[in-house]
Amino acid sequence: MEDKKKHGGARPNSGRLKKDEVINLIETMDAISVPDTVWKMLYAKVLDSDVNAIKIWLSYRYGMPKQTIDQKTELKIPTIDMNEWK
Repeated sequence: MEDKKKHGGARPNSGRLKKDEVINLIETMDAISVPDTVWKMLYAKVLDSDVNAIKIWLSYRYGMPKQTIDQKTELKIPTIDMNEWK
């Protein structure tokens, strides 16, 4: 029983980053490149008709489209006639 593999549970470096780690990452990214420059480069790709750039631009400008889930599922329960089995 001691050789049982440990599946699941908490592991080092898994899960979301902590708030201060996210802020530190953003500050590091801003130090490498000014966000305005990146937006201009993205816009240049949009003008070149890059589909992925257009999707990114629209998702930031207008937000992601509202996703709907159809909850009208019909459950079909078969009827079994027990008299047929005799």
